[in-house]
Amino acid sequence: LAKKNLHTTARFLKKTGTEHWWWERHLKDPFVKAAKRQHYRCRSAFKLLEIDDKLHILRPGLSVLDCGAAPGAWSQVAVERVNALGTNPAVPAGFVLGIDLLRISPLEGAVFLSEADVADPSTLRRIQSLLPAEKVDVILSDMAPNATGIKELDHQKLISLCLGLLNLSQSILKPKGTMLCKFWDGRESSLLQNRLKEQFQDVRTIKPQASRKDSAESYYLARLYKGK
Repeated sequence: LAKKNLHTTARFLKKTGTEHWWWERHLKDPFVKAAKRQHYRCRSAFKLLEIDDKLHILRPGLSVLDCGAAPGAWSQVAVERVNALGTNPAVPAGFVLGIDLLRISPLEGAVFLSEADVADPSTLRRIQSLLPAEKVDVILSDMAPNATGIKELDHQKLISLCLGLLNLSQSILKPKGTMLCKFWDGRESSLLQNRLKEQFQDVRTIKPQASRKDSAESYYLARLYKGK
């Protein structure tokens, strides 16, 4: 699948200097190489692996909603960490539900809602109908809007997505639950951070090593949800 994605990307790239540089960087990226070796669908798996190795947000038996799941790398990590396949009979089996506007190829151990908008009210009912207990322990979001190339506008659009997800959490996140969401740094980051602090007891900013140094990308990890 990763190889197919590389070919698809290459087909649409024009041979400009910038795109040539992007392609060279992509091929040399150690996380791209590691993803191929370890059979993850894309390099972003290592962002979640690093965060979970340090902060243990995924445990056997937990239920997880993965927003912006395509192509499914974070769901792969979640399936492993929450024992969604029940491979280890000594610990509880968890549940993973992934959702994305794009189509997601099937993954053993996960349930996917492809071509579905998490911001659409009707999607909430579909999510709840698929969850074992209508609520989840962890919400993951690696969502990003279609980039316009205008930094501030893209930043605002991503913050809006995160705020929408925070509103959704009131309906589907269990008390003391966890939310991990990607954001791009900008003037409205503090707005999202403050909103998270209103609803979670512990909020911290994380930039994993797999997030490129020249990227404005970081993550807010919000734990101990105050909701009922």
